[in-house]
Amino acid sequence: MTGEERTASVDFSHLESYVAGDRSIVREVLSLFSDQARTVLPSLNPDASNEDWRNAAHSLKGSALGIGAFALAEACSEAEAARDASVEVKRGARARVADLLGGALADIAAYTRG
Repeated sequence: MTGEERTASVDFSHLESYVAGDRSIVREVLSLFSDQARTVLPSLNPDASNEDWRNAAHSLKGSALGIGAFALAEACSEAEAARDASVEVKRGARARVADLLGGALADIAAYTRG
């Protein structure tokens, strides 16, 4: 995959532009994102306090924006805004975030293998 290609989940050229195309740095940042995302997702718990919910959504949103996972960042922003919503609404928001995160992690795995 070249830096010009864009997947449905991650725009790798976005991240590559910040590191002048240095693939070793891109891989390191993507690895850090993957580790952080797997840690933060369990914190996006609909039964958690509104503040914990917002913090988890906000943290993942910032990381997603940094790597070019814009749809994931948008879903996180919507989840962040739903901090005062019902548990049912939060469950739906978490499911969307988890689905988009899964797609991003799959794209990252494919990118780093390439």
